[in-house]
Amino acid sequence: MSFRRTPNSFTHSASKNASFSGKISSLLQQSIQKQKPQFESFPPINHKPPNINLNNPSHYFDYMILLQPLPPISSFNQLLNSVSKTKLAIILFRKMNKTHVHISPNLITLNIVLNCYCDLKEVNLAFGILGLILKRGFVPDNVTYTSLIKGLFKKNEILEAVRLFKRMVLVGVRPHGMTYGTLINGLCRAGKVETAARFHEDVMNGKLGLGFVCKPNVVCYSILIDNLCKSGFVSKARELFVEMKGRRISPDVVVFSSLIHGLVFLDLQEAKCLFVEMISEGIRPSVATFNLLVDVLCKERRFNEASGLFELMIQKGEKLDSLSYNTLMRGYCLEGKIDEAKELYISMVDKGIEPDVQIHNVLINGYVKIRRVEEAMWIFKQMIRGTIKPNVVTYNVLLTGVLQKGDVLAAQKLFDEMPLYDLTPSCCTYNIFLSGLCKNDHVLQALDLLQTLENNGVELGIKVYNSVIDGLCKSGRMETAWDVYTKLSSKGLKPTVVTYTIMIHGFCKLGQLKKADNLFFEMIENGCAPNVVTFNAFMRKDSNMAPKVIELLKKMVENKVTPDASTVSLMVELLSKDEKYKKYLDMLLKFLEVG
Repeated sequence: MSFRRTPNSFTHSASKNASFSGKISSLLQQSIQKQKPQFESFPPINHKPPNINLNNPSHYFDYMILLQPLPPISSFNQLLNSVSKTKLAIILFRKMNKTHVHISPNLITLNIVLNCYCDLKEVNLAFGILGLILKRGFVPDNVTYTSLIKGLFKKNEILEAVRLFKRMVLVGVRPHGMTYGTLINGLCRAGKVETAARFHEDVMNGKLGLGFVCKPNVVCYSILIDNLCKSGFVSKARELFVEMKGRRISPDVVVFSSLIHGLVFLDLQEAKCLFVEMISEGIRPSVATFNLLVDVLCKERRFNEASGLFELMIQKGEKLDSLSYNTLMRGYCLEGKIDEAKELYISMVDKGIEPDVQIHNVLINGYVKIRRVEEAMWIFKQMIRGTIKPNVVTYNVLLTGVLQKGDVLAAQKLFDEMPLYDLTPSCCTYNIFLSGLCKNDHVLQALDLLQTLENNGVELGIKVYNSVIDGLCKSGRMETAWDVYTKLSSKGLKPTVVTYTIMIHGFCKLGQLKKADNLFFEMIENGCAPNVVTFNAFMRKDSNMAPKVIELLKKMVENKVTPDASTVSLMVELLSKDEKYKKYLDMLLKFLEVG
């Protein structure tokens, strides 16, 4: 079906055409808001205008150029603008130049096309349109330069964008807030945050020879302050905050939130004051900003202030989310105020906020920490009776609680039921369970489980093996412990200082000092520095540690292993007790200086 009609088809109703042409602009505007199924053919001119379907703007363009008289350029501009985010705007512009009727583009038309080229990163073609603007006698305006600056930044031509900004001022075009904001935003997005801040400072101080002071708006300050805070330049961001208020530009939620996020770890009190100021000025803070501030206050053990902010938000009618309650509840639990945490939980439910698994985990963990395991289990049972599915963290906390209480049967039951919720134990889960079995004199059960896991191809970390080795050593099963230890390398695991210390302590306890010595120097050769616990293992069986310290120091020098602070402290203490060993202190100090 053809959409073509000759102009003669419309000549019989010229007066109606004139009024119809005048309605093109409003018709196009309505079409953007209300899309209709596309028309298959154009109705006669004495019918009502068709509903425009911008999914087919090319056909509508063809329709417009057949009207008598021709619609004004503003109608064509509206059509171009409606598709300006796509290449279709450029295609329609080219059709304007090739059509049989004379359509004379104005500055707005050319700006739309220029901006479209910039969006498509066709900056060279955009500058070609700039040439056309000048050729037709138009004066490029803020829109023209803003689009070009944006396009240059998209092509990462940063210096050119800055030069163009200065050039527009030199030719007499005074940049408005959007142009200036585009420049600042482009510099920040390119990672030139310091450059953006210096440029802003120079512009404000008139150092660029612009002949006037640019008037940035709140968006410009928001961009600068946000990026400065994210880049760690919080002090500079604070200065800009004071500057914008001095220019009577009211900070918005972005400015306040950015500065609070920047200050919260540097000056918590100031961050809190900013938050209160934001609320007092009627600016609704984001829940994320509130949660961060409360979380840091809780970690700093400033629970009264955290609770005060929480109450302030509720009084102001702000809607908090489950994370908000989670954060304060975790703070209460950290302080051991489990009853207050539970009250907050009840308050949350009363407000219609559905508690998730993280909320329940916080409460369960709070009860476990103060050894009220029965109440932790009660919350767990209430949770699984509902629609909330436990996660691995839930079981890790519960296993810790019941094993601290010595209830191995309850721990086994919890461990066995994890697959019922499609949960796979983590390395942390295995470590908690195996360590708990060993501490509750179920070493052989732990060893059986370890072997079962190995046979099933479960990858276990060194911490899990350390727990089993420790249990075996403490129960006097050194041969079995040694067997587990010697197989570590075949599993791709490297003993840590904890592994060596456990084994050394086990051999010392049995009086097998030779084996302990061998392990001691093996750990040095493997680049693993002993700690105070390792030394203490020897000191319980060997009253004269100074010779061993000297030997250790020599081995460390040979293997370039630097002892930690606690090891150095103990070495100095042992060597300084006897005059004949004091000369080795110099050796230790020199070694540390080199290290």
